[in-house]
Parts: sequence; C-alpha cells; structure tokens
Amino acid sequence: MFWVKFSLIVIIVFGLISMVKFLLRKIFNIEKVKRKFFSNNHINESHRKVDKWVRILTAITLMVLGIMIINDEDLTYLYILGFTTLSALDYSVRAFFEWKSSEYPKQAILTLAEMILVITAILIVFQFCIA
Repeated sequence: MFWVKFSLIVIIVFGLISMVKFLLRKIFNIEKVKRKFFSNNHINESHRKVDKWVRILTAITLMVLGIMIINDEDLTYLYILGFTTLSALDYSVRAFFEWKSSEYPKQAILTLAEMILVITAILIVFQFCIA
C-alpha cells in the first residue's frame, strides 16, 4: 500500500510542478529553454565548480546522517532537516546562477517555484512515513 501512495504522490507532484511552471511561464512571459533530460545543465564554469562542491557536501552530510540514523532511529527528524536544507541549497545555487549569469534570468523564478514544491512534497512524504 505504501508504494501505491508514494506513486500517487509522485504523479501529483509532477503534475503540480508542470502546471505551476506552465502558469508562471504565461504570467511572466518566460521562454521555454530546451535542456537534455539527464544532464547537469550548468550555466557556466563557476556554476559547475560550485555545484560540484555542493554535491560533495550533500553526499558526505547524508552519509553521516544515515549512519547516525542507523545508530539511533530517533534522529529521523535530523535527516529530514538535512535533506531538505541540502535540497534547498542545490536549488538556490541553480537559481542564483540562472539569475546572475544566464541568458534567461527569468528561469530563476521557475527554479524557485520548483524548489518550494519539491521540498513541500519531500516533507509530506516524510510525514506519511514517520506518522
């Protein structure tokens, strides 16, 4: 039953993100940018370097938090906090470089909206798992 609920939440979140991006594109006249499906899509070289360090920090932090949860299951809230904070950091770095260095600075609006929706979805899924 868990996987049915999880799949339903993923489908709803994907649809909600698509709808919000569509509406924001219409409201703010944001051009649609073609991107490769499985690609990092770095804006410039400095974005690539910063993103590399953010990913290394994320990997190390989540491994440490994972080990802490193995030792003490009561620290699940700490993992949730770390995961959402690091996800927000990743999206914020992307939005910053889109705003400052991209040919299409309005894309940062879409990135921030996606960040809010994804973090909300993560918190909802963790709430269902813990409760």
